[in-house]
Amino acid sequence: MPDTTPPTPQPPAVDVLVVGAGPTGLTLACDLARRGLRTHVVEAGDRLLAGSRGKSLQSRTLEVFDDLGVADALRAAGSLFPPMQTWRDGERQGEWQLIEPDPQAPVSRHPRPWLVPQWRTLEILRERLLDLGGTLECGVRLTSLTQSDTHVSAEVTHSDGGRHLVSARYLVGADGSRSTVRESLGIAMKGEDGGLRSAVVADVRVRGLDRDHWHVWPDPAGELLLCPLPGTADFQLNAKITGEEFTATPETVRALIAARTHLSADAVTAVGWFSFYRPRTALAERFRDGRVFLAGDAAHVHPPGGGQGLNIGVQDAYNLGWKLGQVVRHDAPDALLDSYEVERRAAAADTLELSTRLYRAGRTSRDPHEQARYRGRVCHLLSVHYRDSELSTDARERRSPAGVRAGDRVPDLPCVTAEGPCGNLFELLRGPDFTLLAVNCASPAAAAGLRTHQVTGGPLAEELGTGLFVIRPDHHIGLAADSAEYLEHYLARVGLEGGEM
Repeated sequence: MPDTTPPTPQPPAVDVLVVGAGPTGLTLACDLARRGLRTHVVEAGDRLLAGSRGKSLQSRTLEVFDDLGVADALRAAGSLFPPMQTWRDGERQGEWQLIEPDPQAPVSRHPRPWLVPQWRTLEILRERLLDLGGTLECGVRLTSLTQSDTHVSAEVTHSDGGRHLVSARYLVGADGSRSTVRESLGIAMKGEDGGLRSAVVADVRVRGLDRDHWHVWPDPAGELLLCPLPGTADFQLNAKITGEEFTATPETVRALIAARTHLSADAVTAVGWFSFYRPRTALAERFRDGRVFLAGDAAHVHPPGGGQGLNIGVQDAYNLGWKLGQVVRHDAPDALLDSYEVERRAAAADTLELSTRLYRAGRTSRDPHEQARYRGRVCHLLSVHYRDSELSTDARERRSPAGVRAGDRVPDLPCVTAEGPCGNLFELLRGPDFTLLAVNCASPAAAAGLRTHQVTGGPLAEELGTGLFVIRPDHHIGLAADSAEYLEHYLARVGLEGGEM
């Protein structure tokens, strides 16, 4: 007699499948893997991106990478940005800074952006992911996906034509501006090109040019820039293009340099990676569809002005990672995942407007000091906040209107704790957990999954004032309260069990 017992449902092979091994996907995968989630990354390319592309790591991104354990490697692989050097008619016209530090910026151990070719950033993140137990396959393209109430089934195709299904509890599309994940979900991108000029970017080797400056040639046809890339013999070329007809090849890149600089085509000894692009601004209508999420360029695209693209993708990942971790490992309510779109879509919209404005302004020497000061004020990403999020609760009866509020990035200031002095707060926060700061008040009983520190003095205590502060794993203040009566409810919302309050 045939066995009519229905087959036992098989558990998902992984907790999270990440599609795309760019900076966003690899950052997210590292964060998930360190939380103990079974994490697998698939990348359509046969290898990680070889070009320099997003070379600017902003202050807030460096803080994230510090927390993930890769900041030292990135420091060793990069450098500060060199001063800009303007050329006219083959003559140097003086040097200037692209970005001047903002004296009013929130305190950070990484006050200035760091220059690292994107291919090296990807290598470092890949090494970290593998150390943490995550897995990565290149030459594997997402073909289709379906989802149920319990999991996502993704069909993937290998470069040799083989196909198989991957089952995951959640899937994240970090597969770029032409996202297959986004198209599979039918999520529209809304935006416009805004008349922005096209551009070419390439990695080149050039004779007769010093590597101590970021070289700029203003030109009516469009400015051209050559930036030395640390750890290599290459320069990154950026040049705006007039008109829509341009094909990027080694020959056209050489001709472009010869036409707009005092260098000859023969001075360009090698042309490596190159790309021609038409910038536009666009924002996905939604960042979540059931068990599938969009992050990075799959969710928002914008011009490269201000070096924001790689960086806000990293911030997407840092926001989503801890929330997936709480739901998968700690049974947090599913509604916690809705806050990802609420918080990051608003942040992305602000960045789209900023990047477009900076791209239009360009990087010329016209009033360079004002340009440098302005970029210093707006590009570091340290001031991004989630004050309007449902995950931000400020229950203090008295607080300064201009002071730190729930939703803000907590200040990375020195403090004195019951265990002794600490040079900066983020040393205490390092790791995947929530942290409760009891500032100049008694600490409530410990809750599972919540580290507690009693802060008794120092600049941090002065900045925060007396009270209890729950710090999310992404360094933002989730709860600010005068007493423990709000604590248990807040912890339950994020999947933590309250202690005796």
